[in-house]
Amino acid sequence: METVKQKVTMQQKLWDIIVDVKWASISTKYFGKSRSWLSQKMNGKDGNGSDVEFSEIEKETLRNGLYDLADRIRKCADTI
Repeated sequence: METVKQKVTMQQKLWDIIVDVKWASISTKYFGKSRSWLSQKMNGKDGNGSDVEFSEIEKETLRNGLYDLADRIRKCADTI
């Protein structure tokens, strides 16, 4: 019996922080793109219902953006 491997979306990978992050700011600050662009990438579907995913460069940009945000949060927390 063959098993079909389900593709995991970026949204599923980031579910733990999804409601705590202002994704519109991430999209504009790190990608220079609209909130809808990032939302489509996160969901794995574009506005026409076609499959889309992050390129390797976009994944690196998102990773670095999240690291930057984490560092900034830590610095703020350290001042308390």
